[in-house]
Amino acid sequence: MISNRQLFLQYIAQTSDFPLMLEVERAEGIFLYDPRGKEYIDLIAGVSVSNLGHRHPAVVKAVKEQADKHMHLMVYGEYVQAPQIRLAALLASQMPGNLNSVFFVNSGSEATEGALKLAKRYTGKPEIVAFKNAYHGSTQGALSIIGSEAYSNAFRPLLPGIRHLDFNDHSQLEQISVNTACVVIEPIQAEAGVVVPAKGFLQKLRRKCDETGALLIFDEAQTGFGRTGSLFAFRQYEVIPDILLLAKSLGGGLPLGAFIASGELMSAFRNNPSLGHITTFGGHPLSCAAGLAALQVLLESRLTDEVHEKEQVIRSCLSGPPIREIRGKGLLLAVQLDNHEQVNKVISRALEEGIVLDWFLFCDSALRIAPPLIITVEQLREVCDRLRNIITAVSGS
Repeated sequence: MISNRQLFLQYIAQTSDFPLMLEVERAEGIFLYDPRGKEYIDLIAGVSVSNLGHRHPAVVKAVKEQADKHMHLMVYGEYVQAPQIRLAALLASQMPGNLNSVFFVNSGSEATEGALKLAKRYTGKPEIVAFKNAYHGSTQGALSIIGSEAYSNAFRPLLPGIRHLDFNDHSQLEQISVNTACVVIEPIQAEAGVVVPAKGFLQKLRRKCDETGALLIFDEAQTGFGRTGSLFAFRQYEVIPDILLLAKSLGGGLPLGAFIASGELMSAFRNNPSLGHITTFGGHPLSCAAGLAALQVLLESRLTDEVHEKEQVIRSCLSGPPIREIRGKGLLLAVQLDNHEQVNKVISRALEEGIVLDWFLFCDSALRIAPPLIITVEQLREVCDRLRNIITAVSGS
């Protein structure tokens, strides 16, 4: 009989020549299990998707209950559906300013696409500013603002009028002009290897956008929902965007994305033309039910409050040679090693020993540490001790 691994290679479209090839039969909490029952600790949470771990009971219950009522009914925005309404209202209640209108989509890439269209439609301006080493998705528009020629060049021509700046370079913000429709930025750059903003950088960016009339778009696909120690990372910098992009953990483990703006901004999609942005499956009832349950658990628990303590556990266990540096905030950290070869060896050795790790798209010499928020201090200490031993052994080999 052909194995699942063989079928995977034969029929699943591949994204690289070196897939991880971990076969997962089930998952629960912070653990993944292969068909032989081997246990793996998930230290990347599906790339910041499973903030509440895998198969959280409240999320599973909500999905089952919604499946018993209905699934897809109609293209987005036509029917009144309780899961969408309740999740949108709860999200809006956690937002500052006028971030009170939610447009649900299926993914972070789609959230980016919708936000770019909204900014150009509302402002009537042609230029978009983004940042080097930033990742906002892989669809054509999102790819146009990705901060890496290595990933975008093969797919040109892309959208015109894109300008890329260096993250944390105050002087380059002067390139934002009256012709700029929007500036898209991660408040903390994730795929760059978790680069936090320099003091005053986001504040100066906000002022520059206000001066020129450009809309400020924050992409919190990876940093949202408690991962950096607040519900959303922008709260820690006291800068409010005009449009907020959400995805990954938003769906509680099911596919869901959103872009959030003021009702005035979002009204630009309602006419001239009507149906200015549409989606068939955006805001799917099962995904919204899962997302609502996950957000309710997060708000009612102390998980976000515990993030900084858990960050310090990781730093205390892993800091020092042979580790060169630990960057980031909360439970989104980059463990800097010497090179990509060393990172690959650590990831392979860790997988053999039941620990799931990853690297970053634009920083392949660092390990990604982004576990589910539900991981306990004791579990963190135990797995970080094991990880330090692996790193030490690899660096000495």
